[in-house]
Amino acid sequence: MLFNTYTFLLLFLPATVFAFHVLTRRGLYRGAFAALMAASLFFYGWWSLRGLALLLVLIVANYQFTRLLIAWRNASPVGAKYLLIAGLAFNLSVLGYFKYFNFFLRQIDQLLGTHLPVVSVVLPLGISFFTFQKIALLVDAYKGKVDRIDWLEYSLFVSFFPQLIAGPIVHHSEVMPQFRSRRPVDAACIATGLGIFSIGLAKKVLLADTLSVYVGPVFQAANFAPVSFADGWIAALAYTLQLYFDFSGYSDMAIGAALLFGIRLPLNFSSPYKSASIIEFWRRWHMTLSRFLRDYLYVPLGGNRHGETRRYFNLLLTMLLGGLWHGAGRTFILWGMLHGAYLIANHLWRAATGGREIRAMRLLGRVLTFVAVVIGWVIFRAPNLSTAATMLASMAGLGASAAPPLVNISRAAELIAVLLALVWFAPNTQELTAYVPAGAPLRVFEPARHWPGLRAAAAGLLIGLSLLSLSKVTEFLYFQF
Repeated sequence: MLFNTYTFLLLFLPATVFAFHVLTRRGLYRGAFAALMAASLFFYGWWSLRGLALLLVLIVANYQFTRLLIAWRNASPVGAKYLLIAGLAFNLSVLGYFKYFNFFLRQIDQLLGTHLPVVSVVLPLGISFFTFQKIALLVDAYKGKVDRIDWLEYSLFVSFFPQLIAGPIVHHSEVMPQFRSRRPVDAACIATGLGIFSIGLAKKVLLADTLSVYVGPVFQAANFAPVSFADGWIAALAYTLQLYFDFSGYSDMAIGAALLFGIRLPLNFSSPYKSASIIEFWRRWHMTLSRFLRDYLYVPLGGNRHGETRRYFNLLLTMLLGGLWHGAGRTFILWGMLHGAYLIANHLWRAATGGREIRAMRLLGRVLTFVAVVIGWVIFRAPNLSTAATMLASMAGLGASAAPPLVNISRAAELIAVLLALVWFAPNTQELTAYVPAGAPLRVFEPARHWPGLRAAAAGLLIGLSLLSLSKVTEFLYFQF
């Protein structure tokens, strides 16, 4: 089930919110969360009953792994270590089979000249996201960061429908205490949730989907021949904006929907295209993935604790695996390695300048960072390395086609200019709504004063315009990862 469908917006979400609040108003908090878990499983099963069966198997297996790790970590440290290895191997094997099996078969075929049979494997929605959540919990249970585990809380943690399919990647310490709380959801929380959800829906339906017509035709044409200089840049910039509005729109909708149940999720975006360096970009883009890669891959590899050479190797390997996490393809591997190289160059520059920020160069840094990110997105979007090379060559003016433009250049340029101004200079969603993310202290739900009157009307207008624009349902881009 997609967020941007009439079924979700007019049936599933209202019915789930209504049932949840009826139960909580009667003091049946555990029943309310049980109903929310059942609704989340129904939400996932709407896409595929086979996918739901796999999700249930993973929930049962990982719950048992986590429960035993908590019991064994003191009583039998050696047994707990082997149990952790078994749990990690189990999860990575499932992810590897569904996401990478055929990719590696193709690599073997090309290397050895064999013709191994291709297995028909349907990639379960969100498997990369919820696998990482389970892995993080297993590791934390082994390290003693999880004191107890409850079947209902665990099941809801790994199946909570707002963030199940495309994140944010949630840490157990952020939401499990919220599941255990016994307080009704106030009107301010619901109002803020609706406001954030309306912004996310508008980002997806009104902006991201509008940009898609300037992306697909150009990348498809570049599969066969060079494209014009203008087409290349229009498609690259349109995809840069499309991906941001699509994915940040989903994250906003996830955060907004969770607030309707009184649950605060972590932020996933914080104006990434305003970044003045690649280091800053990765602190602002897909923030929960960056956090996971740092805490559960980069730091265990040694981080920066073993000298500069080892530090840069760890950075490169972390970003390479981060690229491979996005998809089984050489373009994703190259994209990850490119950003690893970007980060190494950024750290070398900081070392050369003593870590001082030169304010006069911040604008130049923003421009260079944005161009570097756009180049990376071309590789990320291209179906193969040949297409990526053709696109980049055309954008550099090398052998660009003199054929007529593939898209309406003037109209696309106007739209892109407006949206670039929006992402560079306008406040982001959390700034507009004063959202307090998971993990931050919450004294009073401060966004209450930010959504009276005019702003509530604006949220209603955005939802109304988005509903009128749902004539063509499109999946979110990150569903393929």
